[in-house]
Amino acid sequence: MASKKKSAKKAKKKAVKKTAKKSAKKTGSTVTLGGNPVSVSGKLPKTGKSLPKFSLTTSALKDISNKDIAGKRVIFNIFPSIDTPTCATSTRKFNEIAASLQNTEVYCVSADLPFAQGRFCGSEGISNVKTASSFRSNFGSVFGVNLTNGVLKGVLARAIVVADEKGKVLHTELVSEIASEPNYDAAVNSLR
Repeated sequence: MASKKKSAKKAKKKAVKKTAKKSAKKTGSTVTLGGNPVSVSGKLPKTGKSLPKFSLTTSALKDISNKDIAGKRVIFNIFPSIDTPTCATSTRKFNEIAASLQNTEVYCVSADLPFAQGRFCGSEGISNVKTASSFRSNFGSVFGVNLTNGVLKGVLARAIVVADEKGKVLHTELVSEIASEPNYDAAVNSLR
């Protein structure tokens, strides 16, 4: 009886992985969470192309879009939730990095409400990055970073998108394991 349960459990897990892979083939992107595949809604913007038209909500509940970042270099630090250890670490790290970057804004983007993002940054003394929420916008779909299945379905994958003053994409990274940090050096070096 116990071996039947184990077999059924294995078969179910295999079916879930197969479904995730099949779904990823349609969209083209898969990441993992704890080694388990998770489908992502699309593909990151292509290097050398213009940023897609997007909107985000700031901590002041103001909607921003491409026109609000025109003339500035931008790093989008995209992640599932500010209230997870890796997301908090990347926000702290980019806060340190942002202090030394000229004409560059770093946006930490998640599906969290702006209040949660503000609470975290306020309690951590983070002031060199800006937070932006995708909670009422098209950002996840146009940047191709919505998680479409798994326990984090509905939030954003961990990714980095860097653009120059004209909105041309210089660098992208879809972090393959959601619990891993992005490549900070690659993001910063793309601005040089």
